[in-house]
Amino acid sequence: MKTPPVPRSSPASDPSRSPVDLQEVDGYRVARLATADTRGKPLVVPICFACGKDAIYSVLDEKPKRVAASRLRRVRNIQANPQVCLLVDHYEEDWSRLAYILVEGIAEVLTEPTERTEYAEALRLLREKYPQYRAMRLEGRPVIKISPRRLIPWKAGPGC
Repeated sequence: MKTPPVPRSSPASDPSRSPVDLQEVDGYRVARLATADTRGKPLVVPICFACGKDAIYSVLDEKPKRVAASRLRRVRNIQANPQVCLLVDHYEEDWSRLAYILVEGIAEVLTEPTERTEYAEALRLLREKYPQYRAMRLEGRPVIKISPRRLIPWKAGPGC
């Protein structure tokens, strides 16, 4: 498996660095999605995701869940409070190589009948990235769309 690109320091602290983009985020295989309810109670879950030109998508797939997809806490949180964070990270025992990208954004839940073109593109991107999705029936399942507002990269340096 290809190791994802390791982001460099923030453009604010390194003027020679161009801002991180969604293509760099898409190089990672798994992310952690953080949501919160209206009282601020947090929830963090690992997700599979794929990036489009201006958005990040994650489908609520067929893997076993205790409740219907529409009743999952992450979905209820997004419906009540659409502000989310997504974290992708790179870990090695050599801590000078630690890195992450934090994505702050606004989320919504797409359903096939209401956003047909974007919904179909989200499923195409997810199936392209994850071969496991090619064997799953994803049509009709909710898709979380994250519209990034801010991407914050971090990379450890020597002596970390």
